[in-house]
Amino acid sequence: MTGFLFELSFWLAAPVWLLMILAPGWGPTARIAASPLTVVPVLAVYLALALPVFPELWSAVRSPDIDGFRALMTDANGAGAIWAQVIAWDLLIGQWMYRESRRLGAHPLVMGPLLVLTILLSPFGMLLFLGLRAALTRRRAASGTAREPSRIPA
Repeated sequence: MTGFLFELSFWLAAPVWLLMILAPGWGPTARIAASPLTVVPVLAVYLALALPVFPELWSAVRSPDIDGFRALMTDANGAGAIWAQVIAWDLLIGQWMYRESRRLGAHPLVMGPLLVLTILLSPFGMLLFLGLRAALTRRRAASGTAREPSRIPA
């Protein structure tokens, strides 16, 4: 059951990622990406995995040290819970990146690979996006287009 929940956490988030990457200009994509509720199913999986190991999880976060986290990660439910948490937070980061990219007028062919990188290695994807965001913000300020951008077709 733990292995199933581990995999389910990703598959629950995957449709939102696919919409943001493959259909960024589609109206429902923007509405879905604007909702923080997209992570609720993943967080339900988190709870299912975290509750059985709650004392160990609480110990690991109450007084964090590497040995406590290492012990938590040796338990399948502990590792699965951490994985589901990462999936949920990565999705929220991806949704923010998607919304910011649309607001700033980033081209979908630039954002698609950045979002894929964020799925796989979110800190790298987010750092690259922050650099892109800074450049786009400077470009908009320099060109005097600080007002709302026009919609870019996907």
